[in-house]
Amino acid sequence: MPRLSRPVDLKKCIRSVPDFPKPGIMFRDITPLLRDAAAFREAVRCMAEPYRKGDADVVVGAESRGFIFAAAIALHLGAGFVPIRKKGKLPFKTASVTYDLEYGTDTLQMHTDAVGPGTRVLMVDDLLATGGTMAACCRMVQEAGGRIIGLEFLIELAFLKGRDKLAGYPVRSQIVFQDESP
Repeated sequence: MPRLSRPVDLKKCIRSVPDFPKPGIMFRDITPLLRDAAAFREAVRCMAEPYRKGDADVVVGAESRGFIFAAAIALHLGAGFVPIRKKGKLPFKTASVTYDLEYGTDTLQMHTDAVGPGTRVLMVDDLLATGGTMAACCRMVQEAGGRIIGLEFLIELAFLKGRDKLAGYPVRSQIVFQDESP
């Protein structure tokens, strides 16, 4: 029997875990939201809503928690799903982009046949922090000829100013934390 719908405050479904993964970090844990079917459904609905007119050919998800939302949004929209993964995790020919981290570099990859010229792409991740990962993902999609129609995040840590690295793209976030407080 289907459950009755109820209003969902998505922010209340995020658990704040102090000092994880290291002292001074306030980790925003999405697993309580994922466990709550109504909250998960509402998050996917809110993230997908602006693209319901068939705007997206594919939804790209950044490894790894971005996969959860991107795949669900792709199903909701009737679009394909494309994973962007860490180096060495994809089995076919890949395009790569290397980007700077706070203490070093990282490399992301996407199959070369995943996005072609003119493909309308919705980019999705669970969290916008400094913006480096999504900026690298966008660069790879654009180099493949994709046309980015939007960037969707469940959570944004506004105090880290990740939007600055994503200037020029339409960015939306469902939950915004202005500071580190729980």
